Amino acid sequence: MMNTNLAGYREREHTADWELEVWAPDLAGLLEQAALGMLALSGARLREGPRQRRALSLQAEDAERLLVAFLSELLWLGEAEGLGFDRYDLQVDGFTLQAGLGGAPIASLAKEIKAVTFHNLRIVTGARGLEARIVFDV
Repeated sequence: MMNTNLAGYREREHTADWELEVWAPDLAGLLEQAALGMLALSGARLREGPRQRRALSLQAEDAERLLVAFLSELLWLGEAEGLGFDRYDLQVDGFTLQAGLGGAPIASLAKEIKAVTFHNLRIVTGARGLEARIVFDV
């Protein structure tokens, strides 16, 4: 699934796990597309009704670690609190993330993602801005 030409995500074939290709003009956009793509890959359906908000602050040594930490935190919130998020207000300064998350309880998941991996993970500057491929353990 793709969102726009400037930013987006799409599933890529991978032998055993799931791989997601993401791109965006900047790191905040890349994190958002990765989160939206991960939600779509899992087939998550959020409950109708009242929305919930969460604030999140993360710091990492580099962009790849920040990406993995952010997605791992979203997985943890899904598992521990049963929440999924589809709205993001992300501010990135260096490798520090301040995030406002909007979502709802998860009504159903088509497939559980166990972990976000560092397998071949590199954030690079390409024709579409920042680009990355993320492998998920399922």
